[in-house]
Amino acid sequence: MNTARMDRLVPLLTAALLGAWTASCASKPSHFYTLESVAAATDTPAASYAVIVGPVTIPASVDRPEMVVQVAPNQVELLEFDRWASPLGEAIARTVAGDLSTLLGTPRVASGPVANFAAAYRVTLDVQRFDAKAGDGVDVDTVWVVKPTDGTTVRSGRTTTREAAGGPGYDALAGAYSRALARLSEDVATAIRAEAAHQR
Repeated sequence: MNTARMDRLVPLLTAALLGAWTASCASKPSHFYTLESVAAATDTPAASYAVIVGPVTIPASVDRPEMVVQVAPNQVELLEFDRWASPLGEAIARTVAGDLSTLLGTPRVASGPVANFAAAYRVTLDVQRFDAKAGDGVDVDTVWVVKPTDGTTVRSGRTTTREAAGGPGYDALAGAYSRALARLSEDVATAIRAEAAHQR
């Protein structure tokens, strides 16, 4: 093959390879997932106080944009194209705040600093486990603390929850995480109501 012909073929081959690579990337669009507040309302009287949720700490292994799933004992996979829509710690705080708002019957529940928001109780969450197995389910283990913002007494506990995925997709895992956080929120809401009754 002469040099002139080779010079013509190289750009064509390069363009073809680049096109194939671009097509392969385009065939894998990213999917983004959120956590949702799914706690069911109760028939208990509405709370008259405000609550703030945070800070929330989570394991470093899952504190990343990618969803993390366990694929074998002592082995996890980071899902490059399946990601959380917002930082996971913030999403957990927001979701628990929404659940508590429903469970306590008050809109006065916030996650993070809010101007002119005088909270009576602060909820801190130390998430010990936030594990998932694709097509199986999730395990969430959380140590929580409820503390009056104007006092020194605290109520604390630990909620360990396993939720089945209920489906094969990663959206099913996000739904299972949401249900696990709702169960956590039920325990926290019970502690807040008990502390409020104790302070009367």
